[in-house]
Amino acid sequence: MENSSVYLGGFQTPNTVLIVSGDENNRKILGEMFSEFYIVEEIPNVQNGIAEIQKDSSRFCAILLDVLTPEMDGMELLRGLKEEGILQKVPTFLLAEDPAQTVMQEVYGLGVRDVLDKPVIPFVALRRVLAAVELFAVRKKLDIAMENRQMQLLEKAERVIRLNQGMIEALATAIEFRNQESVGHVQRICLFTKIMLENTEFGVGLDAEEIDNIALAAILHDVGKITIPDSILTKPGKLTSEEFEIIKRHTTWGVDLLESIPQIRDSGIYKYACDIVRHHHERWDGFGYPDGLRGEQISPWAQVVSLADVYDALSCKRVYKPSLPREQVLEMIHTGQCGLFSPRLLKNFFTVENQIYALYRQGPEEDG
Repeated sequence: MENSSVYLGGFQTPNTVLIVSGDENNRKILGEMFSEFYIVEEIPNVQNGIAEIQKDSSRFCAILLDVLTPEMDGMELLRGLKEEGILQKVPTFLLAEDPAQTVMQEVYGLGVRDVLDKPVIPFVALRRVLAAVELFAVRKKLDIAMENRQMQLLEKAERVIRLNQGMIEALATAIEFRNQESVGHVQRICLFTKIMLENTEFGVGLDAEEIDNIALAAILHDVGKITIPDSILTKPGKLTSEEFEIIKRHTTWGVDLLESIPQIRDSGIYKYACDIVRHHHERWDGFGYPDGLRGEQISPWAQVVSLADVYDALSCKRVYKPSLPREQVLEMIHTGQCGLFSPRLLKNFFTVENQIYALYRQGPEEDG
């Protein structure tokens, strides 16, 4: 045979048997026995054999070791091969003459595939080795197939996630444009939320995936404004009380909209998005809308997005106001001029405000 590997169901498998034994007679018997089926390598010196295994074990489909001899501490050798992972990668067989039961238990515990009795009975040894090698190859094939399938599912899931995220961002950007928000408003709200949850106690108990979902959900905070008439949404002057009541409905109408989009309803962001959309105008003192929630009745993520929305609105130019200096923005938030926030929220906000302010250094106040 010229090749040291064969293809099993499309998967390349090694096709070389390594025989390590200081017994010339054993090497001859085993070599003749396996040469009909495999490429055979024989190594008389155990140390050389071990070096060959360590150099490249991947080319062997089976290893036969005759190492339980007075001259060689075979158990120490096997323990070393296990530590290197070789016994898990290559079916390994031990040649032994009437080994003790305790030795057999440890040998199998280490991961040796089988113990072949000495003196070797050729057809018995051949049958057992062929069966074990074939089973090992089939299992490896199945493992590879399973890994490939898992990779395909993962790639598919990632494509779906990217598609859904793109849809969410496109929807939010359309609302941003219609509402004449400053360019990048929804992305800054997303990043503000992520900074707060990753770097303050407001994110305690949330793992990375949950924080990513919440940050993405924050993009949709004003999705309900798509239902508001242009005459009210883009009005440059002060709203009447009737117009303001209509504006307030974007919170509940936004939840209705989310419930009508299957891709969002079936995603990890849904529960966070519904909460944020409905409650990002609630206030710590209970004077917000639509439900008049008070204090810790408001979820941490809704509180964060509420603050992010105010910070961005003050920091950037709108159709009804210019952008304000950073110091004035912080003073207004600190003194509650734009709604009352949780003292704990504000404390954590001021510890990371430098990171948040970096999002604005490219001059969002110049955006229209």
